[in-house]
Parts: sequence; C-alpha cells; structure tokens
Amino acid sequence: MAKALKDFVTEARSRIREVDPDTAEEMLEEREGVMILDVREPDEFEMGHIPGAVNVPRGTLESAADPDYKNPHRELCRARERPILLYCKSGGRSAMATATLQDMGFEEVYNIAGGAAVWLGDDCTWEGALKEDV
Repeated sequence: MAKALKDFVTEARSRIREVDPDTAEEMLEEREGVMILDVREPDEFEMGHIPGAVNVPRGTLESAADPDYKNPHRELCRARERPILLYCKSGGRSAMATATLQDMGFEEVYNIAGGAAVWLGDDCTWEGALKEDV
C-alpha cells in the first residue's frame, strides 16, 4: 500500500518528542544554547520568522546536518548536543525533520506541535507577525 504525506508525518510523530509553544518558550527562557530551527523554504522564512531562528529547509536538511557532506550548515552541525526546537508553518514538515535529526544522532530535538500557526495563533499571518533579528 502506498503511503501519503499524512502517513509519513504520523510515523514521525510516533517516535519524536513534541512540545507545545508554551513549553518551547519556557525552554528558550530557562535553558542556554537552545537552537530554533525553521525548516520552511527561504521565501517563507523571509516573510517572517521566530526571532533567532536559523533557516534550513526540510529539503536540504540531511546534507546540511551531515558534517561529512561537502557543504554542511556549520551552525547546525555544531548543535548535535544542544537542544533544538524545530518548526514549520503547521508542524508536519518539522515533525519529519525532527525524526531525521534524531536518526542522524542529534541528542535533543523537539518539534513545536502545530508549528508557528499555533504559536502565533489563528489571527496572525506570517507577514508582519514575526520580526527578524537586527
């Protein structure tokens, strides 16, 4: 039987840790060195993102996270032992990305359940809702 996207997301969610936005905010306030990883596409990231987030699109995650690949994402590769909070717009891509990083040996990865749509609330849109760091 062929799998649909929802099957991949469900499978990933069955074996990862997810946190709600309140818990994610607490982690950011209480723990040092937490990385926020936005796995949306660059154009989505440019429309707005969670302050301090690093953008590594889901489609390039494996190569970006592999220090032996010819062009790894250095900051991500150095975060193997740091807590990492992942998000996308609704939580599906980031759930699969969380499972991928877990499989690649990252020690403490969490998906923000519901993605930024839940973190921001239903009334918010990406454009103008999230400010870039200056």
